[in-house]
Amino acid sequence: MSQRRWVIPDIHGCSKTLRALIGQQIKPGAHDELWFLGDYIDRGPDSKGVIDYLMELENKEINLKLLLGNHEDYCIKAWEKDRNAKRFLGLRFKSKIQKIWELHGGLQTLESFGVEFAGDIPEKYIEWMRKLRYYAELEDYIIVHAGLNFAIDDPLTDQFAMLWTKDFKVNPAKIRYKKVIHGHTPVDLEFMDHVIRSRQYHFIDLDNGVYIPNRPGYGNLTAFELNTGQLLVQPNIDF
Repeated sequence: MSQRRWVIPDIHGCSKTLRALIGQQIKPGAHDELWFLGDYIDRGPDSKGVIDYLMELENKEINLKLLLGNHEDYCIKAWEKDRNAKRFLGLRFKSKIQKIWELHGGLQTLESFGVEFAGDIPEKYIEWMRKLRYYAELEDYIIVHAGLNFAIDDPLTDQFAMLWTKDFKVNPAKIRYKKVIHGHTPVDLEFMDHVIRSRQYHFIDLDNGVYIPNRPGYGNLTAFELNTGQLLVQPNIDF
């Protein structure tokens, strides 16, 4: 059986939607690769469940290739800050970074773990996040969470841009004329399909904003197959 290589963007705590996409549509085999673009957590109702499911797939020896997103980066930093915080008269306060993280969906992640403070998230989940990589370079593609900084000589050296950039123009010569596949910035399905079908673009944005199902053209979790260009669309079933 030939190997399939699926790329799945931002999941944002939507575990039921993820399970439906993988279990009912992709149905991965032993030779397949599942590439994930980061942002497994925040905004949606079950961030813990998303990571538990991915850990379950790893234990079944499904070949997962996992990238880091800015939301995991937030979570790690909030966890470390809380674990290292000094207590005053035995009192515990939320760190500044946790408060900022909560405003960007971290509150839903804390609720999924049943905790109030980032430092109370079990360490095994933080260790899982720490092992996530910033990008991957394949024969024809650069796979990354947010994008790349083409204002510098080597875009593959700017890790901040890999997690956070929103607006970038690809300079193909700086990445050996490979195409950038990323998430992070939601685009509607019509635009996504147009970019996939057209050869004039040097990028493919796969983020359809799974956490905004009430917005026309958005609210789905997608999967893109690198060999054939097939796009799978799974409507959100978590909200």
